[in-house]
Amino acid sequence: MRMLVAAVLMITSSAAVADEVDDAHKLAISGRDAYWNCLAREYPRDSNKAMSDQEFTSLIANVCPSERQNFRVSLIDFLTLQFPKEDSDAHLTTANRAIELAQKDIVTAFVRRRAAAK
Repeated sequence: MRMLVAAVLMITSSAAVADEVDDAHKLAISGRDAYWNCLAREYPRDSNKAMSDQEFTSLIANVCPSERQNFRVSLIDFLTLQFPKEDSDAHLTTANRAIELAQKDIVTAFVRRRAAAK
């Protein structure tokens, strides 16, 4: 009987951990989407058309601070649950890299659009 109880507890805790990881993953995806959508709203603004590539890059690096931080935190939370043995600095580095790549994609689109308009 004790073995059965132990097995049930083990299965239940495994399911709870899986649910927690799944919930954290959904939050990270939601955070990513919110950040991307915020960046995308900056892209087509008329006021940006006169900006240099460097000015737009600086703008993108500084817009959407709450969305950026939410994405960073939710991604770190997910990575911590998914890879608990990894160093927390590695998770921070991964989250920061994801943010850099999102910014780079928006800037690249801006630069290409400007080049095509010339």
